[in-house]
Amino acid sequence: MTMLSDPLPPLEALRWSVDAGADEAIGDAPINRYAQEAPAPPSFAPEPARADAQATTPSTTTPSAAAISPLAQDSRRIAQSADSLESLRAALETFDGCPLKKTATNLVFGDGEPNADVMIIGEAPGAEEDRKGAPFVGASGQLLDRMLATIGLARESVYITNVLFWRPPGNRNPTSAEVAACLPFVQRHIELVSPKVLVFVGGAAAKTLLDRTEGIMRLRGKWYDYQIPVDAGDAISIPALAMFHPAYLLRTPAQKRLAWRDLLALRAKLGELTRNAP
Repeated sequence: MTMLSDPLPPLEALRWSVDAGADEAIGDAPINRYAQEAPAPPSFAPEPARADAQATTPSTTTPSAAAISPLAQDSRRIAQSADSLESLRAALETFDGCPLKKTATNLVFGDGEPNADVMIIGEAPGAEEDRKGAPFVGASGQLLDRMLATIGLARESVYITNVLFWRPPGNRNPTSAEVAACLPFVQRHIELVSPKVLVFVGGAAAKTLLDRTEGIMRLRGKWYDYQIPVDAGDAISIPALAMFHPAYLLRTPAQKRLAWRDLLALRAKLGELTRNAP
């Protein structure tokens, strides 16, 4: 018979919960779940169809196009009015269209060289980034710095940002509405930096900015053309590479060999662009 160990003291239990990522309070009073009666199992029998039934409310993670479109249009209008990185940051500081702003500590805008040849875009800030107001400054950021150094790139020589500018509570996955609210600002961010090469780290960033549905295992290691529209109707194409997120590599060190291949591909592309520069 397996014996249960003694419960942790309250302070140690709290520390363990915070380390596990449970750093957001969702109620004013604790709830003893063990004292509650188990709820009755749900019924999976389909309800009979009714002619007068109302349309089902869409999920918060997959809002309808009608719900996203006005928000995206408003974000696009505000983002396009920014003519510099400073004005884009100022626009985000006053932008209230993304609910993540209400739960985050700081806006996490960008870091590095504004005129960099390489622009790196991740998914969202973590707890350390939220506290410091800068992207990739935690453990995954330290690994990213070491990865860049292996191909001769210093953090100060690249530009780094995220698809989301505020941390999702508890590092949960962002909703479609949150991504839609931030995406026009990210697109304008890319236009203003105008890098020679884009690097999307992690599946969420790659799928969002490449408009693809495949996972990072299929997207990584390949070059794509990221299109920036211009007034004349044509588009400026920027080569884009998808890579594993450093946080994933910390959990799965065996995949670092594939990440090394991607870094070599990035170095080769930069060398090619330098040789072909007018």
